[in-house]
Amino acid sequence: MKITNVTTFRTSTPVHKTAGTNWLFVRIETDAGVTGWGEGSLQYKDAALEAEINDFGRYLVGKDPRRIEQIWTSLYRRVTWAGGAVTMSAIAAIDLALWDIKAKALGVPVYELAGGPTRDHIAVYANGWFENANEPDPNAPAGSGAMRQSATLYAEAAKSIKDAGWTALKFYPFGGPQVITQQRIRHGVEVVRAVREAVGPEIEIGIDVRARLDPWSAGRVAQRLEEFDIAWLEEPILYDNAKAMGAFARSVNVPVSTGEQLYSRWEFEPLLEENAVRILQPDICHCGGFSEITKIAHAAETHFVSIAPHNSNGPISTVSSIHFDMSVQNAFMQEIFVSFFERYNQILTKPLVIENGITKPPEGPGWGTDINEEALKEFPPGDFLQVESEPYLLF
Repeated sequence: MKITNVTTFRTSTPVHKTAGTNWLFVRIETDAGVTGWGEGSLQYKDAALEAEINDFGRYLVGKDPRRIEQIWTSLYRRVTWAGGAVTMSAIAAIDLALWDIKAKALGVPVYELAGGPTRDHIAVYANGWFENANEPDPNAPAGSGAMRQSATLYAEAAKSIKDAGWTALKFYPFGGPQVITQQRIRHGVEVVRAVREAVGPEIEIGIDVRARLDPWSAGRVAQRLEEFDIAWLEEPILYDNAKAMGAFARSVNVPVSTGEQLYSRWEFEPLLEENAVRILQPDICHCGGFSEITKIAHAAETHFVSIAPHNSNGPISTVSSIHFDMSVQNAFMQEIFVSFFERYNQILTKPLVIENGITKPPEGPGWGTDINEEALKEFPPGDFLQVESEPYLLF
């Protein structure tokens, strides 16, 4: 079996807080008639990512797609200036498509090819459930149009997501510049309190700071969040310094998670050596695909650390993450964007199903589902300007 063609596809995401971004898929074809789908969606970096995939594609044509490890290592080690978000996302997209091809050729699901299921399903948590739950910020300059979370609207939205059968959720109550104020702490805590009271004690709550705070500020926030029994505090500080993250995690009484902007097993190793972070969140689209996220999970297992894959991407990212979750022992929970879910099933050939807070892959070989190319035409890619179009203004 030989690779004959590598093609990229872009499609716009549904409108949400990062409106204007696109999902980017890769289709790899073979002379045996077996086709695989991957995804490397990398917000606001379409041009660079697509160019990297197309350049790699020239190398891939004529190669045996079943030699996944050899191809992965070649794309990572045989190039100059290896690693980084763009290259690792390109490798991820290709790697995912190769796993799809090999599993289809063998007539088995990807998780079966990866060693077989370790569970019958995986728990999921909801992100993106709070769209339109904001209110004008009374503390912002007049005419700025600045918004903040509404405790009342967040509580209503959280109750709705619970009533829909979800058993875990995540949100972002602390924004603004790195150094926090008492006013921002108080408002963020009010939002968390409202959500906890709305959903009750049995629903898991994750709080994502998205690296918006410095250690001093994040420590004050963590102390105030203890009473709400949160499941994790995500990226409370910037992710670049493993020692700083480890020191912070040891200094607080809430579980800390991080990892969405680390791109390989080698970047996760210093963090694991700190023995402080409780949950790692590699992104299958950005950390090198199914091959690499599995190696990261096995390394984490030696430190008794759980994996909850980050996933703010498209449907192949989601499906492949679920296959990964099914295949490793230390998967904790899978992130799902509620605001994307309808679009997922519009462009997948077989739908994803979530019931009572759990999911599993669609039945069938490979991912169990493909991309409907005709459906992609209904959602042409959007345009944007890097930095200017991105929603995060203050660091």
